[in-house]
Amino acid sequence: MSLIRPNNIYHGDSKELIGGVEDNSVDLILSDIPYGIGIDEWDVLHANTNNAYLGSSPAQEKAGAVFKKRGKPLNGWSEADRLISKQYYEWITIWAAEWLRVVKPGANVFVFAGRRLAHRCICAFEDAGFTYKDMLAWDKARAAHRAQRISVVFERRQDFESADKWIGWKVGNLRPLFEPILWFTKPYKIGGTLADNILQYGLGAFNEKILEKYGQEPDNIIRIQARRSDVGLHTTQKPLKLMELLIELTTTENQLVLDPFCGSGTTLVAAFRLKRNYIGFEREKEYCDIVADRLQKEEHVLDGMLF
Repeated sequence: MSLIRPNNIYHGDSKELIGGVEDNSVDLILSDIPYGIGIDEWDVLHANTNNAYLGSSPAQEKAGAVFKKRGKPLNGWSEADRLISKQYYEWITIWAAEWLRVVKPGANVFVFAGRRLAHRCICAFEDAGFTYKDMLAWDKARAAHRAQRISVVFERRQDFESADKWIGWKVGNLRPLFEPILWFTKPYKIGGTLADNILQYGLGAFNEKILEKYGQEPDNIIRIQARRSDVGLHTTQKPLKLMELLIELTTTENQLVLDPFCGSGTTLVAAFRLKRNYIGFEREKEYCDIVADRLQKEEHVLDGMLF
């Protein structure tokens, strides 16, 4: 297989495409990987199935576009469902070692992960050889709340005594206002210092002044809301400013940013705007076309600004 070249989007399975990336060539991996919670067909990463999974209930259909698919309850429908978390870990271990191979010593890796299975992601990356640096909290400020009132369930059963008894109680979770961003680094040379690594590779530190540029405090909570232009291209699309912040926080111009699960390409657009090189992998042809279109428009905008 020929080597993957910078400033391109590649259509295919990232587990295979990553093999074409040179050793120690990437300065940052920034990726919103599948969470393994069944938000759509591409997010089903476990072996067992159920005919109700990814279907929709009457309540979901009534709610509209917020929660289109039905996932498994936390305790599952069968004993096999209890393996979902373990199988998610095993899926990550298939490619995490390749991520370690392609990034330079001291390079940073930001992974968006679901709250439910983030712990499995952390363990998989540590087992692959990464150092787990921190968990950032992306405060979205707005989020849908789907906790179901248990009293309504009893009312449907005509059990009005229980419905009255459990008024105010809900089944589900609290409003999910934050999403974890897992921060990993590739260990630098044993016996050397981080300062030496920064001089050799330009990696290992972060630019605190960038946080001020984006209106943030120097803490591990990032408060950036999605704009109207940040939605509509992908189910799990992230704000462009959020990706720009993470790129500027840890890289300099002309360094290389890789997104192995690039979706609608927000990471690549952010890298392009910030004069970083980029590589993107995407399995779905539909999204590859969206990414290509977005990047082409960005080039035209920049051309218009420059000339």
